[in-house]
Amino acid sequence: MDKKLDQSDINRIVWKACDTFRGTIDATQYKDYILTMLFLKYVTDVWKDKRTAYVEKYKNDEVRIERALRSERFQLPAESSFDTLFEQRNESNLGELINIALEKLEDANRSKLERVFRNIDFNSEANLGQTKDRNRRLKNLLVDFSELDIQPSHLEGNDIIGDAYEFLIAKFASDAGKKAGDFYTPSEVSTLLAKLLAPEPGNRLCDPTCGSGSLLIKMGREVGSNNFSLYGQENNGSTWALARMNMFLHEFDNATIEWGDTINNPKLLEGDQLMKFHVVGANPPFSLDKWGAEDALADQYNRFHRGVPPKSKGDFAFITHMIETTYEDIGRVGVIVPHGVLFRGSTEGKIREQLIKENLLEAVIGLPANLFFGTGIPAAILIFNRAKGENKDVLFVDASREYEAGKNQNRLREDKDIAHIVSSYRAFKTAEPLTKEKGVILEEKYSYRATVTDIVANEYNLNIPRYVDTFEEETVVDIKATQANIEDLKKQLSAVEIQMENYLKELKII
Repeated sequence: MDKKLDQSDINRIVWKACDTFRGTIDATQYKDYILTMLFLKYVTDVWKDKRTAYVEKYKNDEVRIERALRSERFQLPAESSFDTLFEQRNESNLGELINIALEKLEDANRSKLERVFRNIDFNSEANLGQTKDRNRRLKNLLVDFSELDIQPSHLEGNDIIGDAYEFLIAKFASDAGKKAGDFYTPSEVSTLLAKLLAPEPGNRLCDPTCGSGSLLIKMGREVGSNNFSLYGQENNGSTWALARMNMFLHEFDNATIEWGDTINNPKLLEGDQLMKFHVVGANPPFSLDKWGAEDALADQYNRFHRGVPPKSKGDFAFITHMIETTYEDIGRVGVIVPHGVLFRGSTEGKIREQLIKENLLEAVIGLPANLFFGTGIPAAILIFNRAKGENKDVLFVDASREYEAGKNQNRLREDKDIAHIVSSYRAFKTAEPLTKEKGVILEEKYSYRATVTDIVANEYNLNIPRYVDTFEEETVVDIKATQANIEDLKKQLSAVEIQMENYLKELKII
């Protein structure tokens, strides 16, 4: 191959493969088939690349080649190869053959892929149509992906396939409407949260509602080395499988991604206690109804000792779970929430008050509207820090007006909007705490350093406009000057009309 494939080449080819399903099957359904096929093509081409290298190294000595391949990070049975399936593309039971291939791939790599393909059925009549239509679609899918040569030696960069996977997930999210938020947080929002949490080498990082894993990957990359460990939990089986494949494609083989309901059945445990982490970041479902309030008082992990959130709004259930899973004195939490979390009363108000009294809240950051798939409402980021020590100040940022407007969705610009938020937060953390009762404006109409006295005066209401004044004075209109200007314009218009009439007479038009 003369020219190595770059990211745009890969993205274009894999997005074209979606034409097989687009318009006939909902994006929330066909995404699993496309992403699984990309995964299968990836492992096949990596395996071919490895074999080619060993053939050259060991001079066609098959015994040594096979021994070397057995030491690779995954195993590929011959019947699970994409190339084998491509040869079988005209078979009448193609869907069944793909299912068998995936099952054998899973069995050969249990530590990394156990149960990953159990939620996807390439022989599903409900999703893929009756036999004739199903076989045609699957054959087209195999043909489309056969054009994609993704052997690592033919690619520009190591992360291209992982990034192509992320590209597809983002594309599917934009097509999926309200369901998109179940599996994907917009890339720039994940980038912002990862930078705010600033994970360090040696950290345990967790996302208890990890979706397809994009935030976990961003947090891992933010460390700057491979000295970290990733943990996540996801309630939706299909999305959990995407997260497992996503970790594999990004070569985070040791990531622990559990399947289950984080609130009612937390799986990240050490013994009979919740596992502890240095950094926990998440974008939980907004105001989740029926989250499990009826069992919260008897919670064996005592996560709700500050109070039980309303049964129709689970935001504080996730927040308190996240805080309880961080190491005392050093843990940090970043969570994306709807604005109601900042000011709603009743039990939520009491929990919010208690978190502030415990000096856990560090920052409240308001984001622009229409950033998230499936909802146009603005959200906020709350940062909790168990290492605040004697510093009881809280940073308030109103970043709601800084964004790039899009046709269907707004986005944060990394070099402008994200950089502004992150630099403001870092400056706040390194500055000396206030010694007076009243807070100070850090940046006009953007950020404010609040004291506990400020927050108590607002009855523990964290609504950002109470702290960051964004009121714009209306421009004073000079009525006399405006009237004079209107009269002057009338005179100019009259002169132009007379001149125009003269021109028309000269031309004998009138």
